[in-house]
Amino acid sequence: MAEKNSTRLRAMLDGGGTLLAPGVYNGLSARLVQQAGFAVAYASGGAIARSTGVPDLGLLTLSEVVARLAGIVDAVDIPVIADADTGYGNALNAQRTIREFERAGVAALHLEDQTFPKRCGHYDDKTIVPLREMAQKLRAARDAATDPDLILIARTDALAVEGMDGAVARAQAYAEAGADVIFVEAPTTLAQIEEIARRVPQPKLINMFQGGKTPLVPLADLTAMGYQIVIIPSDLQRAAMGAMMAVLEVIRRDGNSAAYNGPLPTFQQREEVIGTADWMAKDKQYGAE
Repeated sequence: MAEKNSTRLRAMLDGGGTLLAPGVYNGLSARLVQQAGFAVAYASGGAIARSTGVPDLGLLTLSEVVARLAGIVDAVDIPVIADADTGYGNALNAQRTIREFERAGVAALHLEDQTFPKRCGHYDDKTIVPLREMAQKLRAARDAATDPDLILIARTDALAVEGMDGAVARAQAYAEAGADVIFVEAPTTLAQIEEIARRVPQPKLINMFQGGKTPLVPLADLTAMGYQIVIIPSDLQRAAMGAMMAVLEVIRRDGNSAAYNGPLPTFQQREEVIGTADWMAKDKQYGAE
């Protein structure tokens, strides 16, 4: 029996170093991450939302997100860390979320302490639930998990609401409630990143993406501080958006993309990424003679 991706991810975390997880939002982006040599992918809730044409404001339902996660997990062999937002409601909703995410095949997920519906962690005017309410939600999530190796990540958005002391107090309470990894969202200075690393001894995740509220820090420095997971949620999607906008401008002007001078995979490269030859070989293997 193949080793579970949750078990593999736990072994990676226990092995030291820092896991770098680019953000994906569908099977194609996940395949590109795996083929680029990354050991882990991050299924970004914000990127999944934007891929449907809506902002990261908690507008998608649990079933919509789970359907997308199942496709992402099915497209790759590497472990997938998933964004479970607030668990889509209270502690009972979080239990159902855990079960649905487990069935989709994710290796880890994070729950956050924003009020429902949540908003992107780098937006202003966030609100959070009481500490005890979130701790109980994490306990409920842990109780609902059937896979003992599923990694439960607790995200707190308290830094922008209650300050550093509040965020650290929540981190400790969430670890005591069963979280394996702590994610303090949206530090705005290097000093805050360093202070979180000093004051939160548990395994830590940090969010690094171009243009957010958090300054970009070299991976080696984050490793030295003790951050074990770095997610980069939106950069791939933004790069894809930029490329599509550029190609569309050329097509609008010329009627075709011949004059586009940016990177454009060939027909053959496209088919290699999605594994067409393997599918064709299976079709031949199982075809009727």
